[in-house]
Amino acid sequence: MKPTHLLLLATLLLTASCSQYGKVSYQESPKVINVSHYDPKEKQRPGRSYSPANQSALRANGAHGLIARCAKGPVLDTKCADFLAGADRQGLLLGSYYYLLPGSSPNYHAERFVNRLREIKATRGIRADRILMVADIDTNCQAEQIVSFVTRIQQLTGKYPVVYLENGDAIRNTLQNATGRQKAILRQCPYWLALYSRSHPKLKTPQQLANSSGIWNTWCMWQYGGVWWKNGKSQPYNYRGGSWQTPRYFGNLDRPIERNGFNGSLEELRRFWYDQSWVW
Repeated sequence: MKPTHLLLLATLLLTASCSQYGKVSYQESPKVINVSHYDPKEKQRPGRSYSPANQSALRANGAHGLIARCAKGPVLDTKCADFLAGADRQGLLLGSYYYLLPGSSPNYHAERFVNRLREIKATRGIRADRILMVADIDTNCQAEQIVSFVTRIQQLTGKYPVVYLENGDAIRNTLQNATGRQKAILRQCPYWLALYSRSHPKLKTPQQLANSSGIWNTWCMWQYGGVWWKNGKSQPYNYRGGSWQTPRYFGNLDRPIERNGFNGSLEELRRFWYDQSWVW
């Protein structure tokens, strides 16, 4: 084979590999942190720490946005307002997620989500005029419940939320078997995927995971770093494959934290956040 042919083949193979991991590598991907009342986790090594009120360490280590949990079902997150106010002081892009449980009214929880964020904005002196809303879906929710939740949010805010899904067979089967109408609505919601390892026999890359949904063929964010509680300690659990050889900890933080990469450049992240966020 001629050298020029070898070079072309190498280029094609590299392009095909990178496409499985999005438009940018781990190093180039803008980073977004997600938090809940379980954060900060316990200190595990020397380094910088952070709190809901002081997130300068997150900013210094390269975070561009923060997404705080608003509620899990009927239980409001006690640190959501503090985290959003603290992130705003650091100039981070603001987001919030609401964990939808099965067997509950999606309209009620959509309205509660919107009303809680309005209250936080009004009472905490937050300067940011936009916030990205995320529908975090329990793996046992039914398709119509998910559709009702995101539709009601759109009716109240003018924006469809981002949809966050764990990597589970139950929710995957639900999405694959959704009706054409349901799929059409969900496609209007950007997809935020969770993939921490390459252990699944078939779904080893974010592109494979997106394709398996039967709805999305791309994603906006990838949660590549999770934290599990095991043996009385928070365990960092992060992806290492292809162009995403991710470190165990985020920069020089002294404790684990849940991490995400945006599928694009920093300019694209800011544009996405601006276009997709609710003017609250």
